[in-house]
Amino acid sequence: MRNIIVVFAALLFIFSCSPKQEPKTIYLVRHAEKQLVGDDPELSVAGSARARKLAQILADQQIEHVFSTDFIRTKATAQPLVDAQASLSIELYDVKKHDDLVKALRNRKGNALVVGHSNTIHHVANYFVESGDIFPELEDIEYDFIFVVTLQKDGRSRVERKVYKDF
Repeated sequence: MRNIIVVFAALLFIFSCSPKQEPKTIYLVRHAEKQLVGDDPELSVAGSARARKLAQILADQQIEHVFSTDFIRTKATAQPLVDAQASLSIELYDVKKHDDLVKALRNRKGNALVVGHSNTIHHVANYFVESGDIFPELEDIEYDFIFVVTLQKDGRSRVERKVYKDF
């Protein structure tokens, strides 16, 4: 009987020490297609259409937080979703501080959208990859990927790379 109690206590201790987090879904996207002029270009016509499509895709996903880098194209990608839901606003994050962003994503309650860049959004996705292949940097012509990160209460996470047409 003593052995059973010891085993039970050990299991209870192990499970109580496991990381816990608020269950949620995080959508990670690269900004939509941009114009090819200037250092901080606006979205192209195709990019504006993609931003509206993203808002349609996420309309029923109970998004409570929207994060974007401080560039015209990233904010413009998120703006149609923000415009459609009065309770939302865009929170800016530093593109060089992925650790801070991931900590905020893990600690906040509710689902989130993160808009980044071809050379940064895969880094954020890879923070949540537990095993298997990590995601490579997006090619400059790739705009149609949506990384869907599912965080579970027990601390585990799963990342799926989808395309807009999957929704």
